[in-house]
Amino acid sequence: MSGFLGLNGFRLTILKSVVFTVVTILATVALAGTIRNSASGDSHTFTALFTDVTSLHTGDDVRMAGVKVGTVDSIGVSEDPAAGDVAKVRFSVTDATPMTRGTTAQLRFRNLVGQRYVSLTPPPTPGDTLPGGYTFPTDQTTPALDLTALFNGFQPLFRLLDADDVNKLSSQIIAVFQGEGPTVEDLVSSAASLTSTLADRDQVIGNLITDLLSVVNQRSDQLDTTIVTLQQLVTGLAADRKTIGQSISGMGDLTQSVSSLLEKGRKPLKGSIKSLGDLSENLADSSTELDTFLKRLPTKLDKIGRLASYGSWLNFYVCSIQGRIPLPEGYMGDLGVNPVDRRCR
Repeated sequence: MSGFLGLNGFRLTILKSVVFTVVTILATVALAGTIRNSASGDSHTFTALFTDVTSLHTGDDVRMAGVKVGTVDSIGVSEDPAAGDVAKVRFSVTDATPMTRGTTAQLRFRNLVGQRYVSLTPPPTPGDTLPGGYTFPTDQTTPALDLTALFNGFQPLFRLLDADDVNKLSSQIIAVFQGEGPTVEDLVSSAASLTSTLADRDQVIGNLITDLLSVVNQRSDQLDTTIVTLQQLVTGLAADRKTIGQSISGMGDLTQSVSSLLEKGRKPLKGSIKSLGDLSENLADSSTELDTFLKRLPTKLDKIGRLASYGSWLNFYVCSIQGRIPLPEGYMGDLGVNPVDRRCR
């Protein structure tokens, strides 16, 4: 009896496990289908020419009325010279989707991250069915909205909003300009809410302006003096504009003359500096003799002064003159006067 009960319990456990596994697999398949938002069934391939397909990738959705009806198969550049430099997007659409003549294709944003999809819009009045392989020309396609140009126009408004308000308003702007989601009234409502927020801070802004005017009023005398002085300065400059112009012109002429003078005096000055260097070197080499001469000079001047004290004249006698005159062939001839006076002996 116990064995029979144990066998039934084992079978019941197996049955429960099978049921759980089947339910889990079905739920997983349903979840995967929901996440993929795939379109099942046979499909036809179409081609659309866009002037700009930035951020569109192979595998992105093709939707009609917000429902996925196909997938982007490939993206390339049109090889048709008549079409010009445009992008060629090849996509597939299920046979159950009504593709009639007059349908337009547009690139739209799925979110603010930058993901895009191809949106198909049927005509108001259905026409003939489009054949498979049909190519949508550029006049039947619309590239995605240029968010950079759009948001640059809203920069002054975004500076007054916090991050959450910017994200909300950005989403509404994209949806409005793409013709889906919130309407223009919602966008105007958001702008009105912003205006109300600024109006609530009217008292703070008013106090700020009042404080600023109070500071200006307290310094009105200094401000008046500054303005009057500045006006006088500008008036004086305006009255002397000809003199100032002539002075500037004269300064230009002076600069040119000084430049010419320096250009002409550069070579002589260079020679003088070199000679000064030689003189300094000679003085340095004769430092002993120069030091002796300077030490004896006061005594000699004192004696010369005593000799000249009885008159304003002095008698000097040349005792000898010695020199050499260079002659041809390197001979140095002697030249001089030997002392003959008894004083020099």
